[in-house]
Amino acid sequence: MAEADPQTTFNVHEAKTHLSRLIDRASAGEDIVLAKAGEPKVRLVPIMPAGKPKRQPGRFKHLLKDVPSDIWFEPTFSDEELDAFERQDIDPSRR
Repeated sequence: MAEADPQTTFNVHEAKTHLSRLIDRASAGEDIVLAKAGEPKVRLVPIMPAGKPKRQPGRFKHLLKDVPSDIWFEPTFSDEELDAFERQDIDPSRR
């Protein structure tokens, strides 16, 4: 089997012998068919790399339609708690 072999159908025995070359040819886009007892059975095709999906800003916006906007801005601490945090020393070694 030469490198520029125009043959595209191979018997299983021949395919086992030259599998690496057939994979290279199929990866290059060539149509490779494997036959058993002269009857075509399978086709070698390259696997296309799965690329990242293209970014679409705002594509999940519909998920936020039922979320009330005031939850994002409600304070979770009382004024007394906030004052206590502000008065604390940041350096724990000074406590």
